[in-house]
Amino acid sequence: MVDRDPPPTWRAAEESRLPQDPAQRDYLVDYAALMEAVPYPSFLVDHRWDVALTNSAFDRLFQAVRPHPTALPDDNFLRFVLFHPDAAAVLEDHEPAWCVPLLAQFATALSESPEDEGLRSIRQEVARDPFMEAAYRYGVPHWLTTHGQEAAEQDGAVRTVRHPDPGWGLVRCRMVAETSRMLDGMGLTRITLVLSAPQGLPTGPVRGGAGFPQQGARLRAVPALGD
Repeated sequence: MVDRDPPPTWRAAEESRLPQDPAQRDYLVDYAALMEAVPYPSFLVDHRWDVALTNSAFDRLFQAVRPHPTALPDDNFLRFVLFHPDAAAVLEDHEPAWCVPLLAQFATALSESPEDEGLRSIRQEVARDPFMEAAYRYGVPHWLTTHGQEAAEQDGAVRTVRHPDPGWGLVRCRMVAETSRMLDGMGLTRITLVLSAPQGLPTGPVRGGAGFPQQGARLRAVPALGD
């Protein structure tokens, strides 16, 4: 096996998130290339929502997000949704469509792994925020009773994001969650945000590479963004 460097989309500060096994690391190098060939925002997360890998389309969607010590979208996606002050500017219907479903998923993860230090840390952050604590303790149970447990699933959920490209604005977002045998062995899940214009709205720019491909367009890699 040829020894290769980690893919460029791995954050240097998060080298510890790379697996130690050479075969797994090599797989992730190729998987990074696969993700980069997809024009939709795509990222790998573990059971704590720690983000291991993102593609350029993901970075572009969140390019206007300001620095934050613990809640950057490419660091921990759950913390970003719950605690970053810019989250609502990108994630439309922020509280009902994003916060509550993710809190429901978090409650399930914590009940399955109550001793997990990462999950317990997030729980402590939720407890320190009166709004999120009320949503966790009272809002989530009511929401699950009303909508059912399946409503909290990531795979297949349809939500809305506000794309930084003014030619797009509000964009329909279908979440697709999937894992391969190798990813599952590393405890990772890939989430892709399949973006398309809502019905009745323009489908975005035809040329220039600034937007997402229109229906029927050939997929192409999204070029890497500069710092």
